[in-house]
Amino acid sequence: MIFEQVSTGGDRNFGYFIAEGRGGFAAVVDPSGRPDLFFELIEKHGVSLKYVIITHDHYDHTGGADELARQSSALQVLHRSAGDRADLPVDDGDELELGSLILKVIHTPGHTEDSICILVEDILITGDTLFVGKVGGTDLDRQARREYDSLHKKLMSLPEATRVYPGHDYGAAPVSTIGAEQKNNPFIRQKSFEDFVNLKANWARYKREHGIS
Repeated sequence: MIFEQVSTGGDRNFGYFIAEGRGGFAAVVDPSGRPDLFFELIEKHGVSLKYVIITHDHYDHTGGADELARQSSALQVLHRSAGDRADLPVDDGDELELGSLILKVIHTPGHTEDSICILVEDILITGDTLFVGKVGGTDLDRQARREYDSLHKKLMSLPEATRVYPGHDYGAAPVSTIGAEQKNNPFIRQKSFEDFVNLKANWARYKREHGIS
């Protein structure tokens, strides 16, 4: 497998390039306004772009997706709740074939209703659901509950060695693991939903007290 984390600028965005191997099929996840960087990777590895996957329908992630799809035969993939924007709407548990690779869709509503993560082998692309040491922004009510459940019922049940690749470079490192987030992420470590929401409400103070940027 070819896998590359791509810094796309913007608000410290990351996009991702996945291919089964040179000359095979490829997918781009969250081109984030820099389709040129992914066209370069497509040419470098001699692959055919099959999917442009969007973890959620916010422009800092979708930017460049139309151009990538227009200049290839790729399908734009979003969760079905994103409406008619998707060429291929998906839901929780769906699998996308990429040659010999299987990309599993995990629906993780919270930050947005259409948020999805992508699991391929031991790699988890988390969009704005889970960052290194942080989680995606929500309100303090229904969205927060949805995010809390997505994190604990879905992502934290994955093997500890699963590697976490977020949608933004917001943490102390660009990559983590499920095990490291269970141990170190203050949001994941909260003992209840009420504590989780309280941390969200007081995150600025918590950062000051703990020297977090």
